Amino acid sequence: MKRLFIYLSIFCFIVFFIPLSVHNVQAAEKPIVIGAPLSTAFLYGWDAERGIKLAIEEINAKGGVAVGGKKRPFQVEVIDTRDLEPGVPVSEALLALEKLILEKKADFLIGGPVRSEAALAAMDLLNRHKKISILTTGVLTPAYSKRVEENYGKYKYCFRNSSHVGVMMNEFITMIEELKKGHNFDKAYIMVQDVAHARGGGEAMKKALAAKGWTVIDMKIYPTGTVDYSVGLIDAGKKGAQILFLWMDMPESAVLLKQWSDMQLKCLPIGFVNAAEQPGFWKASGGRGEYLIVNLVNGGNAPAKITPWTMKFVDAYKKKWGIEPEGYGTSSSYMAVYQLKDAIEKANSLDPDKVIKGLEDGDIMGVYGRMRFDKKSHQIIPSFDPKEGAVTGIIQWQAGKRVQVFPPKVAEGKVLLPPWMK
Repeated sequence: MKRLFIYLSIFCFIVFFIPLSVHNVQAAEKPIVIGAPLSTAFLYGWDAERGIKLAIEEINAKGGVAVGGKKRPFQVEVIDTRDLEPGVPVSEALLALEKLILEKKADFLIGGPVRSEAALAAMDLLNRHKKISILTTGVLTPAYSKRVEENYGKYKYCFRNSSHVGVMMNEFITMIEELKKGHNFDKAYIMVQDVAHARGGGEAMKKALAAKGWTVIDMKIYPTGTVDYSVGLIDAGKKGAQILFLWMDMPESAVLLKQWSDMQLKCLPIGFVNAAEQPGFWKASGGRGEYLIVNLVNGGNAPAKITPWTMKFVDAYKKKWGIEPEGYGTSSSYMAVYQLKDAIEKANSLDPDKVIKGLEDGDIMGVYGRMRFDKKSHQIIPSFDPKEGAVTGIIQWQAGKRVQVFPPKVAEGKVLLPPWMK
C-alpha cells in the first residue's frame, strides 16, 4: 500500500503540477505587443481588427513566437485612429499612432492608419521611433511603396502586404478586356463618389479604357450620401453603355444597384463598392445586387480555394466571428501577423533591422498566394498565379453568394450577365 501511495503521488505530480508549471512559465514570458492603428467604426477597420485577433489567437494557442530560446505570446493593442471619419485631421491619427508606441509600448504595428494621407504622414514617425509597420488595409496609393524605394534608408520600416491602385487597375482592365473579347463590349460609363481617391480612380480608369479602344461615354460624380442615381443610370442606358464602372465607399451605393436592377439596364456593373464587399450586402440590396462585380483587393476576403490555407482561414473566421470574411483588410491583416512571426523567428530577435531582413527574406504560402515583399519597395509582390505571388479577389454576386471570378487560375465560377443583357 505504501508503494502504491508513492506511485500515485508521482503520477499526480506529473499529471497536474508539471503542466501547470509549464503553463505558468509560458504565461510569465513578456508578450510581443502588436499595435493596431485602425479606424474601428468602418469596415476597413473592424474587419482588420478581427483578422489580427484571429491570427494571434491561433499562434498563441500553439505556444507563441520562438525568439531568444523562448516562446513568447503576441498581444494586440487596438486604437481608433478615426482617420476615415469626415473632417478628422491627419494629426489625430498620428497622435493615436504615437500613443501606441509610447504608452502601449507596441513592438510592431499592423493595420493602418487606413487613410492614405495619414499613412503617408506616419512614415516619418515610424522612422523616428524605428518601428516596423505592415500596412494591411486602406491606403491604396502607389506613393507609399514608391517612397520606400526612393528613400530606403529612411522608410525601410514601412511594409505593405496589400495592393494599390496601379495593380488593381491592371487587374480590372485585364478582366474587362476579356469581357470585350467574349461579348463585343466597347462602351463604358463611369460613376464615382465625390472623394479624392474615387475621382482619381475614375479618371485613371477613363484613360486606361480609352487607351484600349473603349468609348467612355461619361463620368458622373456623386456627393457622399447621394440616394438617387436615376438620371445617370438612364443616361447610361440611352447611350448604350455595356460596362458601368463604379467607385464608391458609401453605404448608399446599395441604392444605385437597386435602381440599376429595377431599370434592367443593359450594362454590367463593375468596380470598387465598399458596401458590396460584405456578406450582408445581398440582404441590404434586397437581392438586387445580383451580377455586380467587386474587387476585394486580396483573395480570401470571400470564400475561395486559392491555396490550402484559404478555406481554413474562411472557416476559422466564420467560427470565431459568426460571419464570413467581410471584405478588404480581412485576409491581409490576418496574414501580416503570420508574416511578422516568420520574420521574428528568422531573425531570432526583435531588433528592427534584423526583423526587416526577416520580412525581406520571407517567402510563405499564405491565404491569398505566395507572400513575398519586394526588397526595394517593401510592397507585396502581386501575381495572377498564387504560386508566384499574392492574388486579388475579384468576386461577382451570384444567387446570394460572393463567387470569385478573377483571376482565371483561382476562379470559382464564370462572369454571368443579367438575363436582360442576353
